[in-house]
Amino acid sequence: MPAQESKDETPARVPMTAESIEAVTVGEVPRLDGPVTLREYDPRWPEAFAREAARIRAALAATPHELEHAGSTSVPGLTAKPVVDMVLTVPDPGDEEAYVPALERIGFRLAIREPEWYEHRVLRKQDLGPGADSANLHVFPRGCAEVTRMLLFRDRLRAHPDDRDLYARTKQALAARTWTHMQNYADAKSDVVAEIMERAAREG
Repeated sequence: MPAQESKDETPARVPMTAESIEAVTVGEVPRLDGPVTLREYDPRWPEAFAREAARIRAALAATPHELEHAGSTSVPGLTAKPVVDMVLTVPDPGDEEAYVPALERIGFRLAIREPEWYEHRVLRKQDLGPGADSANLHVFPRGCAEVTRMLLFRDRLRAHPDDRDLYARTKQALAARTWTHMQNYADAKSDVVAEIMERAAREG
């Protein structure tokens, strides 16, 4: 059966333990064991997204889908890791045969499988070209609440420099610390993300 477009029963994301990171990782768990390297905003990031998006859309021409640039590289002026985050929606992410082989043929590799959290999958690709080291392709079902949240957060940062700068300062402070896994760093940003989203909700 296709994934449901509304998944109110799906639990909210909580910080991941080493065990939960290992459980959802396909293959060996990558370790960071150090600080996170951030770069100043690079206008080549949206160009890298556009190039890769064209390849993905061509590869999935027979599959209903939508694709968006998300994450920090999608916000002009925001410091970020040189990793382009993309959000792909398909009818059923659990049906990996419907899209994963096509993406593998253009250089992506399945890296994360989270069936209990919106059937989330992540595929990764290295060496995107000038300015961008790699890409994370997040796959969700159509109508997924998490996709809505990710794009609202992106749009909030694009439209409100004060929130963008708050997020940048928080990222820079956290990036200087030592982290076992990149996911630990991502989870540590949850409080400031929630603060910005609450402000966006109050302001309509």
